[in-house]
Amino acid sequence: MDLKEVMAVNLRRIRHDRNMTQEELADHAGLSARYIGAIERADVSASVTVLGQIADALKVEPGELVKASDHAR
Repeated sequence: MDLKEVMAVNLRRIRHDRNMTQEELADHAGLSARYIGAIERADVSASVTVLGQIADALKVEPGELVKASDHAR
């Protein structure tokens, strides 16, 4: 699984753990819901800036979004 796919899996899992919709996350991160969806589908790669915005919105360290784990293997 490449890093884009790892982030997609982790983002979706963490967002669900926080009971957030893509729209809510997008609003908190200052992004569009369509872009969040594209990241979760691994259709696009997020920049470091966007990674930080999403991490801040989810209240996690950016590394949590790109860390390979049992959920993202």
